[in-house]
Amino acid sequence: MDEILQQKLNVLKSYIKELGSLAVAYSGGVDSTFLIKVAYDVLGDKALAVTARSSTYPEREFNEAIKYIQEIGARHIAITSEELDVDGFSSNPIDRCYYCKKELFQKVWKVAKENGIDHIADGSNYDDLNDYRPGMKAAQELKVVSPLKFAKLTKKDIRALSKEMGLPTWNKPSFACLASRIPYGQLITREKLSMIDKAENFLIELGFRQLRVRHHGNIARIELGEKDYEKILNRDLMKKIAAKLKDIGFTYVTLDLEGYRTGSMNEVLKENTQ
Repeated sequence: MDEILQQKLNVLKSYIKELGSLAVAYSGGVDSTFLIKVAYDVLGDKALAVTARSSTYPEREFNEAIKYIQEIGARHIAITSEELDVDGFSSNPIDRCYYCKKELFQKVWKVAKENGIDHIADGSNYDDLNDYRPGMKAAQELKVVSPLKFAKLTKKDIRALSKEMGLPTWNKPSFACLASRIPYGQLITREKLSMIDKAENFLIELGFRQLRVRHHGNIARIELGEKDYEKILNRDLMKKIAAKLKDIGFTYVTLDLEGYRTGSMNEVLKENTQ
């Protein structure tokens, strides 16, 4: 293992050991899976994974999270955290994630206290300091620790260490809640979330990996990772995708020429500050 990576891992383990007990807001993604694995290795049964089910969290992601945590062996509790019932969330303001994370962390804290756990953690990593993350405010207010950020572990570091540990998530595509596919200011509804979920599931079933289907009213804007572009540039396949997404409820189906990029919905915020 790379010496710098080993040092960061040692810092992470020491930090978690000092906490004594830890409940991790666990989604089954690259970061939270790695974090609960290390926490379980260090703390044993004093580490707890807590997964929140909601309409913004696809069932496929929940099922994968269950599979991964069973393989790790850590204690796990699933809860319900319905963001659409939270005041201020469905109107989709630019600080939407604040309301979502506040609701989530309050519920994770409740579970933690019921199970004798003294701290709760999120899976944010060192790279997240460079992006617009209003959820961090909720984490600070509710005293949520971020061990991966403390250890200065980047996404690349976490993938490398996950691979070293044999975690199946080491090369899993990045995921964000389905609400992030809807432009700020446009109402978030269960119908829109369902359309996005069905469209993305269909593309995944076709073999595409890193993708987003952005919901712009009656327009579906598909973002694909660089490796998937050659595959989609097939006339018959494009017709098949267009037909399916129209059947789901979209009128127009478009392909974003810039491809997949994290936080593309935040680009409008950057434009407004220039």
